[in-house]
Amino acid sequence: MPRLLFTAIALALAAPALAQTANPQIDYKGFLKLAQELEPVREAHRLPWDKFIAKARSESALLLDARSERAYNQGHIKGAVNLPFSDFTDEALREVIGKHPNRPIYIYCNNNFADNAAPVVTKRVDMALNIPTFVNLHGYGYSNVWELADVVSTRQLGEDWVRGPARGL
Repeated sequence: MPRLLFTAIALALAAPALAQTANPQIDYKGFLKLAQELEPVREAHRLPWDKFIAKARSESALLLDARSERAYNQGHIKGAVNLPFSDFTDEALREVIGKHPNRPIYIYCNNNFADNAAPVVTKRVDMALNIPTFVNLHGYGYSNVWELADVVSTRQLGEDWVRGPARGL
């Protein structure tokens, strides 16, 4: 019993020290704050398919596909450039987007497609890639981000959907 009491006291005394050793390279509260601040901005920057694709094809626009390289290679919207979300860094984004932070960027994810089959398997609604992609692009300084609001079928897109190999790479 004394050993258990000693362990409990030692853990209680160590708790504040453990709380202070958080990773300084991760700011969960900062992410939450940014996401909450961006909620009304995101809602105002969602476009139906016709407007989305017309604007995404404008001269200075970038149609960004942040899905995995494998999913992108299996099928994507015509004209999209792939930069997987997991590869977002200042340098990688600058390389793909260019030096103009006000460049219009148009994004979509699996949950914009009704197919629910590779390469656009539906994710849980609260895990849709559009949300962290939108927040991260803003966090990296790109504020002219627009999101596809509609749910469409890849078949419905016709020539606007580029099909890749049916199987994995």
